[in-house]
Amino acid sequence: MRYPPHILDEIRARLPVSTVVGRKVRLKKAGREWKGLSPFSAEKTPSFFVNDGKGRYFDFSAGKDGDIFNFLMETEGLTFPEAVERLAGEAGVDLPRAEPEAMAVVERRRDLYDVLEAATRFFENQLQRQAGRAALAYLDGRGIAEATRREFRLGFAPDSRTALFDHLSNEGLSRDLIVRAGLAIEPEDGRALYDRFRGRVIIPIQDAKGRVIAFGGRALAPDQQPKYLNSPETELFHKGESVFNLHRARPSAHKAGAAIVVEGYLDAIAVHQAGIGHVVATLGTAFTEEQIALLWRLAPEPIICFDGDRAGRAAAFRAVDRIVPALRTGFSFRFAFLPAGQDPDDLVKAGGPAALGTVLDEARSFWDVIWLRETEAARLDTPNGQAMFETRIREVTAQIGDPTLKRRYELTARLQVSDFLWKVTKRQVSGRTESLAPAPALPTLFSAEPTRLVGLERVFLGMCIHYPDLVEHHREKIASMNFRGAHDGVSFNAFVADLLRVVDADDVRSYIEFYNLLGESFFASLGFLHGREDRALVRPWGHNLYARFPVLQRAIPERFVEDCFSNFMELLWLRDLEDELKAGVADMPPDADDSYGSWLVNLQHDILANRERVLHKEGELAEEASAYRSSFEGGTTVGPDPRGMMPTRRLAAPSGGDR
Repeated sequence: MRYPPHILDEIRARLPVSTVVGRKVRLKKAGREWKGLSPFSAEKTPSFFVNDGKGRYFDFSAGKDGDIFNFLMETEGLTFPEAVERLAGEAGVDLPRAEPEAMAVVERRRDLYDVLEAATRFFENQLQRQAGRAALAYLDGRGIAEATRREFRLGFAPDSRTALFDHLSNEGLSRDLIVRAGLAIEPEDGRALYDRFRGRVIIPIQDAKGRVIAFGGRALAPDQQPKYLNSPETELFHKGESVFNLHRARPSAHKAGAAIVVEGYLDAIAVHQAGIGHVVATLGTAFTEEQIALLWRLAPEPIICFDGDRAGRAAAFRAVDRIVPALRTGFSFRFAFLPAGQDPDDLVKAGGPAALGTVLDEARSFWDVIWLRETEAARLDTPNGQAMFETRIREVTAQIGDPTLKRRYELTARLQVSDFLWKVTKRQVSGRTESLAPAPALPTLFSAEPTRLVGLERVFLGMCIHYPDLVEHHREKIASMNFRGAHDGVSFNAFVADLLRVVDADDVRSYIEFYNLLGESFFASLGFLHGREDRALVRPWGHNLYARFPVLQRAIPERFVEDCFSNFMELLWLRDLEDELKAGVADMPPDADDSYGSWLVNLQHDILANRERVLHKEGELAEEASAYRSSFEGGTTVGPDPRGMMPTRRLAAPSGGDR
């Protein structure tokens, strides 16, 4: 219902923000304000402030602000009416009474809550009686402890036609109320009324406030069907708008910033018992918009657990179709596939919470599951099959309603489909028929060799020093490159800029001239990348370069040196292109048109084509280098410089001593 503004203002006036926030955040006085660590993001320095005068909180780390109602909604997942009701009760503010029609509905529902609560007590009591021994044995076999049984209010429905109905009738509850609550079935053909739940373990289903609204019943007899039976749709219970264990999971989910979704009640109970409180279960129905919204109130990216077999994958693929239209910026799902033949209950029993945690850590992104589904179904051996695959991916992304997210998915799809089909076509042309593994999500399409490229960068810059004529020949390309490394507080970009300054200003014929002409602040980098003579050890000039690229110590052709230099430069240049592509994806403007996506796709094609060429050349050069190394057994002797630039004299150490 709508609340008059003066009522909300009265609640705010009676409850200072610091009082409400202080229950969850340790606040310290800071002038006219209070400050503390953000409850919404991990931080070590307080950037969360509360101002009672303004009646608001401000979280600069998470970019959030609001009043006491917002705070409860953000930290506990309450709806606005729920937050108002709770705070009004604390403040002693009477909320306005609803209209007579609305009050009548409230009264009807109150009666239903009462009869369901009475039924819950009956089922709990029956579990402790002689008739409930088989149900207790079943729960013991599932490893559900007594404390957990009490917490979830588990019970037993006797295998009697009217045991529950008779009990509730004796308590003065009407026949009509019992039927409306879904507890008894009244056949239309005039046969006698009978209990819905008979001979079953009973699991109460509770709403967001912890009130019982329905039941799930698990069969005990092997031949009893169905194995699980839910209450029917009632005034209180709508399967498509409910999830099991919501009220218990909500505080834990907000604290953890995560939520786990399993398929069965008993799986959820087992996971909860293992100490993972942010777990809920679906009620055996396909995902609905209402359930998706409920789960997003728990966490922005819940993880849904599915069996790892074919049926589990099929269920995940069906869930994708339900979720895609509801996707919006900042909210998605991940999918965890369990080991074949195991459900969450089995996993927790066998390996404890850590075993389930391992599976959850490996959960696939929403886009990964879309891609997995479409690549499994596609037939890519013909142009028509490839076109159908591309069309299907485009149709999936077209269903996303959020325009910003839709553009992002469409761009991701274009790049990944382009990359995937390029590889498929190439393998078909080359006659290679081995299967293609499904492509990973977009960010991992780029180079994942940072350590190797850092080392390569040092070798390349060492060669720039050793062979200045190659620098002069490739001056423009080297000037456009972005180097990542640094040494002794000096970036390699700055070092290269001074190197090029010397090349432009002087006719540099030998690396020795760099030692004379580079700025003094670059001496340490010069020694680190190249290495001048160490008198104590009598190491040669360029000893650091030789240590990183030992083949240069051999008598090798000039052509090989030039090929290595060019290929190293191309590899590092490709890294810059990949950075440009990543930046283009990350910084896509909201109003980007098709030309923007085409530019990124073409850039990706250039990267793929050039990467293959460069890596092929790298393989050839590695084989050639191996041949040179093996031709000199135990050779630590430095061969004559293939470019005729070994020094004929030795210079005094630059001022400041050996670097």
